[in-house]
Amino acid sequence: MSVDLHRWQRDESRPGAREAWRDAALRVIAPSLVLFGVIVSVGWLIMGPLAGLQGESAVNRELQGGPSRSTVWETTTGIWSRIGNTEIIIATCVVVCAILLWRTRQWWYSIVPAIAISIQATVFVIAAWIVARPRPEVEKLDPAPPTSSYPSGHVGASTALYLTFAFMAQRIERTWLRRLVTTVCLLVPLLVSYARLYRGMHHLSDVLLGLVNGVVCALLAWHWLRRRRD
Repeated sequence: MSVDLHRWQRDESRPGAREAWRDAALRVIAPSLVLFGVIVSVGWLIMGPLAGLQGESAVNRELQGGPSRSTVWETTTGIWSRIGNTEIIIATCVVVCAILLWRTRQWWYSIVPAIAISIQATVFVIAAWIVARPRPEVEKLDPAPPTSSYPSGHVGASTALYLTFAFMAQRIERTWLRRLVTTVCLLVPLLVSYARLYRGMHHLSDVLLGLVNGVVCALLAWHWLRRRRD
């Protein structure tokens, strides 16, 4: 799926209720079922045929035992990790969606970030329950949420939300500001990913599939409504 960064600006027409529901079903819900199947299948492979290849806890131990280990670094990664917390993701999404609705008066555009994190969360929660992968056998620097290790919900949520913000940032007219906002938005999921590994909360494959989940959900949300190309 190619990313048409200006699709919402070229066609600002208001969709009808029937059109919106149809497009959401065909362009978001149906593809997300395929995404869910892929993530669960990979999880079963990791827990089953590929179980003998697991040695990913070594990555966490290497990060925790490296030269960067310090109280300051633990505090820093703690902040990065909290960016992906559910309450922070939801609060950030609500605030940004409200601002977008106020500025554009286009509800169909304003809900794009909400669609991204909603689909991501649904795929993540059900997949985590089905796969039920234990967390790494290392020191855990964060409280363990009730969900299992695979895939990473923190990484998936931050990727889905901030990648969507990066797409939206292309409307910014000032070049330096557009580039700055885009860079920050793309950097956030990477910081969250590193923090979750460093803090012993996820295996490397959990983080990678969390990134896949977030990226795909952001793309589905961005293209949820058909827009004219002319």
